[in-house]
Amino acid sequence: MAKEMVAEIKKYEELEYRDDFMFGVTMSDPALCHDVLELLMEQPVGELHDPLPQRQIWVTADGKPIRLDIYTRDSEVIYDAEMQNLGKKSVGSLYLPRRARFYQSSIDMDLISKGESYKKLPESRVLFICTFDPFGEGLAKYSFREDCVEKNGLPLKDGTEKIFFNCTYEGSEISEKLRHYYDYVMSGMPSDALTGRLDGAVREARLSEIWRSLYMKERVLYMDLLEDGREEGREEGREEGREESRSLIAYLIAQNRVADLERAVADPEYWKTLVAELEAVTPASVE
Repeated sequence: MAKEMVAEIKKYEELEYRDDFMFGVTMSDPALCHDVLELLMEQPVGELHDPLPQRQIWVTADGKPIRLDIYTRDSEVIYDAEMQNLGKKSVGSLYLPRRARFYQSSIDMDLISKGESYKKLPESRVLFICTFDPFGEGLAKYSFREDCVEKNGLPLKDGTEKIFFNCTYEGSEISEKLRHYYDYVMSGMPSDALTGRLDGAVREARLSEIWRSLYMKERVLYMDLLEDGREEGREEGREEGREESRSLIAYLIAQNRVADLERAVADPEYWKTLVAELEAVTPASVE
């Protein structure tokens, strides 16, 4: 069983834009992230503030963070963009509607915990970019807002929206640019200026020893935990190991501590030192 699961892990040079890790790397480029969001939202997006891959939000009672693929904002709206691959799972097992609800509420709680009044909460958009049809209705995208059940046309206007993009859509009722993007997500083959830039970013990331090292760090943790964990605890142990790795990566990237990242990848003892540092700054309310 363990060997079968290990075999499913891609080599770093095989990662594509639609893979979770590579999606986060490429979308951390502010210009690319801006242009992708503007394409998906089909409306102007303001200047973005530091798109963060694998952003951690500490809001759960057991001290475990949720992890957002790309978290960013302009002057008026917060965006959470998530890449979703089905793999061997069923659509139902992903619980996408409830995950969208949880991500949305977690973003709000994170803002309030930092002193933001609920009266001043910015608008927010949770975007799921799916390599499958998330609702099986054949639509290019599915947008959800809060509306009154008893009176049609009466919106709640709570400032939130959850949008699911179906990259398998084959109809003609989308823009040519969005068609190019959907095709690139599914095939990895660029066909216009934006997808060409995305593909260039993917190729550049594949040449980065820093990103390769960080990915390999996760991969090694994954394989070690699969081999060493007890059968009934393997999944939990694997996730805890990956969570530690990604939490530390996000923490250091947010502080522009690239040198520390490089050293930690090569030095297990220094890695432990940085993990202890991260634990020390974790909010006490979630420990």
